[in-house]
Amino acid sequence: MSEPNGRNGVNAGSARRWEAPRWLRSLLLALVGVAVVGVLILAMRPQPVPVDLAAVERGLVEVVVDEDGRTSLRDRYLVTAPVPGTLRRVVLRAGDRVEAGTVVVHIDGPESAIPDARTQEQLRIRLGAAEAGVARARALVDAAEAGLVEAREELRRQEVLRDVSAGTSSGLERARALVRAREAEVRSGTFAIQAAEGEVADIQAALVRPAGGTQTGIELRSPVDGTVLRVHRQSGGVVGPGEPLLEIGDPTALEVVVDLLSADAVRVPLGAHARITGWGGDRELQGRVRTVEPAGFTRISALGIEEQRVNVILDPVGDPANWSRLGDGFRVEARIVLDRAEDVVRVPTGALFRTGESWAAFRAESGRAAEVMVEIGRRSSTEAEVLSGLLVGDEVIVYPGDRVEAGVRVRERDR
Repeated sequence: MSEPNGRNGVNAGSARRWEAPRWLRSLLLALVGVAVVGVLILAMRPQPVPVDLAAVERGLVEVVVDEDGRTSLRDRYLVTAPVPGTLRRVVLRAGDRVEAGTVVVHIDGPESAIPDARTQEQLRIRLGAAEAGVARARALVDAAEAGLVEAREELRRQEVLRDVSAGTSSGLERARALVRAREAEVRSGTFAIQAAEGEVADIQAALVRPAGGTQTGIELRSPVDGTVLRVHRQSGGVVGPGEPLLEIGDPTALEVVVDLLSADAVRVPLGAHARITGWGGDRELQGRVRTVEPAGFTRISALGIEEQRVNVILDPVGDPANWSRLGDGFRVEARIVLDRAEDVVRVPTGALFRTGESWAAFRAESGRAAEVMVEIGRRSSTEAEVLSGLLVGDEVIVYPGDRVEAGVRVRERDR
């Protein structure tokens, strides 16, 4: 019995392969083409420039000048031979303590006992100059004492202003620094008087010698209490007039001498705070500017360039025990604060660049660099005070390269 024709019709229809309509094939080809073009566009699209970002914040801005310096004794006394003679061996060594009036040098020989007419005349001239030096030192002490009275009055005035909330902390600090400077000048002047009087006594001892008194010779005494800094002539032998023999000073009366470029020195205010580092210890020392010397000098730099330099003198501040390991002529690094402002809007100086006569920065906005004009105030080597153009919380690009320009896509560099 034969199968129905209907079953044969179904088998024949299912045996034929299905083909997509022509419009569907065209649509699929178009979608593939769009995908390929999209991939190519994405591959050729410029990638975001990797940059370093920093936040604008509030904080401290200090304008400083950094320079090497050296320690120096505020006062020293050089013992010299007043007349030609034979020096006995010097028994003192550097570091030995001496008191005022202690015999430090003996000079023997007929030359020291009986100076000739020419030597006597030279000694009288030196005696007059030494006596003038005593008078000059006393005048300087008088002027320093008058300045000290004035500085103390200014300090009291600043303290009164602070008590009534009308003064500033910086004004009070400057007044205190001025008092310390004047006190140091008085001490230095007193030392100078003692040293000058000691020189007068030495010359007088050389002039007033009994005839035939060749046995005793001349005894040179220390004019001040202090420490032997260095011995210029240790062994005995013939010495000439004016030959340096040894130096005496007080190693606790230290100061720091920093030679700055004249363009920097004119910006240093008296009483400015300074930080002393690089001296070998594990702590930072503090100092104050006492004097900016009025005369400069020429120094050749390591590059062979002539530079006009000016010495700036710093006084130690704080516990003297912190300075006890330093001596005369030690190298230090000084950072002198020229200006200071607290709690101001600041930005890293590496984010700033010049646009004509103005300053600008790139601010990161939604992944793109936006150039903004910035008005700045105080500026140090690392931070700058922002007066306008940027707000706290803004992110700026630090050290933007040549690829960074307005509108360029940026991303923060992986750290």
